[in-house]
Amino acid sequence: MVTIKADRMSAFVADIFEKAGSSRTEAERIGKYLVIANLTGHDSHGVQRVPRYLEWKRLGFVRPDQTVKVVTDTPVLAVLDGCYGFGQTVAPQAVEVGIKKALSMGLAAVGLRNAGHIGRVGDWAEMAAAAGLVSVHFVNAAGSNLVAPFGGVERRFSTAPFCVGVPRPGKTPLVLDFATSVVAEGKVLNASFGGKKLPDNALVASDGEISGDPHVLYGDYAPAELRDYRKGAGAIRAFGDHKGSGLAFMCELLGGSLTGTGATEEGRQFANGMLSFYIDPQKIDPDGFFSKDVARYTSFVKGSKPIAPDGEVLVPGEQEERMRAERGAQGLPLPDNTWAAIKNAACEVGLSDARIAQVTA
Repeated sequence: MVTIKADRMSAFVADIFEKAGSSRTEAERIGKYLVIANLTGHDSHGVQRVPRYLEWKRLGFVRPDQTVKVVTDTPVLAVLDGCYGFGQTVAPQAVEVGIKKALSMGLAAVGLRNAGHIGRVGDWAEMAAAAGLVSVHFVNAAGSNLVAPFGGVERRFSTAPFCVGVPRPGKTPLVLDFATSVVAEGKVLNASFGGKKLPDNALVASDGEISGDPHVLYGDYAPAELRDYRKGAGAIRAFGDHKGSGLAFMCELLGGSLTGTGATEEGRQFANGMLSFYIDPQKIDPDGFFSKDVARYTSFVKGSKPIAPDGEVLVPGEQEERMRAERGAQGLPLPDNTWAAIKNAACEVGLSDARIAQVTA
């Protein structure tokens, strides 16, 4: 395990993507958001993604420095084509459109189609919350068949994230952000590199055996090589039995079919689709009841007696806030195999051994 300060890692990732062909502005944006994912404890969406992003760029699956194209535009609705740009570039463009429309009209809906991997969806809920807006996001990943529906063993869903953000004046927002599978694929990836082990019920093999072994998803692999979920015969399981499976189905239809990305299917190019709704509390609630009741109810929920004597009831986003403070002070812990894979990627794009050595010096 290596531990690297966030600012060093962010700058290093930016150097990698600039060397790979992104503008410095985009490269720094990618570094920023990947490191934020690690800071908040979502290593699945953090810097371990660097080698995969670079592989997608080499294959033409993702394109540097894209500007979204407007497909549909009304005062309260937009559909935008991400043109397979890096998600860290096209997703904030889509969120900016939603924020502008919601602040003007009180309500907005924005569909983003054909985006590169948009990373941690909570970033976009936090962006909306910073503008004072409630937001709801339905996401799919076309071309990323990974999850078996309830009652099945074959892959039919992507991990189909769902996210809600609620602003709190003077406090960090409440952000609920999760994959509709037992774990996100990135957590399987992280476990395969020696990170946190998976729950024993996270995966299902083709014969129906429940497992927590990443080889079920990836097949055989060497320690630092790229993982390829197409080489495995098993699937990730939907969380919550029929409930998570049903929510995943709806994320595919709303984030995928309705945006024009398409619900996930085998053999097509990877793309995220995201359908987002934005609400301005000041327009729906001019008397200011909402923020006061959010504060009251949050305290009421947290005041529940914990099951464990030394336990605590947490609300959405609270664990991430604490982790951000802890890792911001101590640095980002990276499994040795993850760091080896990132260094290999840096070498492949042409960064010097001296620059790589600076990161952990």
